[in-house]
Amino acid sequence: MKTCHQFDTVRAEYQREIGFMVAHSQRHAGRPAAKASAKQAASTKQRMARALTSHVSRCPECG
Repeated sequence: MKTCHQFDTVRAEYQREIGFMVAHSQRHAGRPAAKASAKQAASTKQRMARALTSHVSRCPECG
């Protein structure tokens, strides 16, 4: 699937944010902060999917 520059930018921002949360969760394994960070990473993945799906449906270059 060919995507536009904005799609790639949005995806990269979300993936960077998710990476930070996952790394935090791994660093603090066994603590409540790790569990919270892991849950937040999962919800951010869902938000990323929603945002990218919405983008593809609106973008003439992607869709």
